[in-house]
Formats: sequence, C-alpha cells, structure tokens
Amino acid sequence: MQKFDTPAPTSTVLDTPARSCEVGAPLMSTAKQNSTSSTASSTASSTGSAWSGMVPVDDTALAVTDTGGPGIPVIYLNGQFATQGYWARVVAELGTDWRHITYDERARGRKSKRSADYSFEAAVRDVDAVLAARGVERALVVGWSYGAFVAAHWASRNPERALGAVLVEGAQPHDWLDDAMEERIRKTFRRFNLFMPLLRPTGLTPRMSATQMAECNIELGKLARARELGPVLDSISVPARYVVASGTSLGSKGDEQEVIRASLDGVVARNANIEISAKVASNHDAILKKDFRAVADAVREVAALDREES
Repeated sequence: MQKFDTPAPTSTVLDTPARSCEVGAPLMSTAKQNSTSSTASSTASSTGSAWSGMVPVDDTALAVTDTGGPGIPVIYLNGQFATQGYWARVVAELGTDWRHITYDERARGRKSKRSADYSFEAAVRDVDAVLAARGVERALVVGWSYGAFVAAHWASRNPERALGAVLVEGAQPHDWLDDAMEERIRKTFRRFNLFMPLLRPTGLTPRMSATQMAECNIELGKLARARELGPVLDSISVPARYVVASGTSLGSKGDEQEVIRASLDGVVARNANIEISAKVASNHDAILKKDFRAVADAVREVAALDREES
C-alpha cells in the first residue's frame, strides 16, 4: 500500500528552506511579495535574487520559495500531504551552488490556497506553472513519495526541459489497490479527520476534507498500477535515479512496502536511463530526515550525467 504522507511537526512551510540556503538579496516581505510577484517572477533568473511569494495557477495560488542564484535549478515535489519544509536538510546539504525551488501544493502548508481540483494532472500542471513563474526553462526535478510520481510523469513528458529526475521512495509500479484497500484508505482518513481540523491552521495538515484526501490516495493507487506507471517509466529519456527506503511506513502492513519496492528491478532492467542510486536504512516517513545525504548525492549524480551529455 502506498503510505500516507502526513507532515512532520518539525517542518516549516516557507522559512526553513529559504533560510537554510539563502543566496542573494533577502526575502521580500509578504506585502511586497503579493504586490510585485509578477515582476519578481519574470526577473528572478536574471537578478539571481532569492524570492518567496504566491504563484497563481488555475483557481488557486501556491506558496513558492526560490533561492535564486546562477546554479542548476532544482525543483522539489512534496509527498501527497506534506510541505516544502521537508526538503530543508536536502537543500542545506546541497548548499548555495544550486538554485532550489520548493513549493506547497494546493491546500497544503500554511499559505497555498484551496482548489476545486486536487487531481494528479493538476499536480503535474503545477510544476509547469511554478517553473514558468520563476522564469526557469530547464530543471532537475526531485520528488518524494507522491512527488516522485509527479516527477516521473513530468520528466517523461518534458525530455527537453528535464535535466534529470531523482525519485525518492515513490513511483514504484505495483498493483496494490483493490476494493479492500480502497475501503481501508477511506477508513484511515476518516480517523485522521478527528484531529486534522485542529492542525489545519498550523499548516501541518492540508485544508482538504477526509474524503478529498482519500480520493487523492486512491487515484494514486490507480496510477501506480504496472500497466499505468510502467510505460511512463519506460519512456523516461533523461538520467533518473531512485533513492529507496527500507521497512514499513504509516498506512502499510508487514512486507507490503518491500514488495512494492521490488518492482524497481524490472524498471531498471528495461530502461538504461534509470538506476537505483541508494537503498537506505530509514523508512518511507524518515528518509528525507535521516538519509538526506543520499538524496543529495543522487541529485549530484544526475546533474553530472546531464553535463556529460551536454
């Protein structure tokens, strides 16, 4: 079963990523961000200044942090219900030689707005919207869990724009969803709904209903099926590296997660562009906290391969 990406209490939605790797000018105040977001979006690439603000897309707006600078742009895609603060250790490990772009998906975090569309396709569109707003044509995409699925689809669809992809504990093709699992997912989120309203003002849980969250996870189960995800992974034509966790995770039982991970053997065998960069000791939930160095190493590996091909 695909685990549920519940935000960690230590994640800071906007401040942590920006302050841990800030380059260039200081971040603008919220008021100034809102009044000058269009100008900042169009000039960030040339000025190299750090920026944090709201990016409009469809019927909503996303909270985005961009460190700016001349380094390789890296865009980070969160777990299904997580926030951009999860990437703080990876961003700090890579340092200021890179341009780091993080954001909170629709209704996630403290500032991203609600939407009528929480579909997977909306999540893929949001990658384009954020990159366009920040004036970035080509980027290295890094995704964890749900974000790894989004990263795989985006890299597959945009070979000229993707410098490469790092897929962290996600995008593993396996048919784990059936009727019984759907019901289990719905029951799980109904239990979460008992405390989620109390945490929403803090940004630690999405501003989504239990039903909406369950449907997002069920949609992911359908997209994870081998017949759906397999062709996507097979078509990736840029360097891609997996960082794989170990053991169980929230929402999984027994060896479910390891069975899912085993599907990567076939993925790697079919596509020479894809390799497993590391199999780490931490589990799905803790991988960005405990094994951030392995993720950063995979980013460096992919970037080096892109330079070799250029």
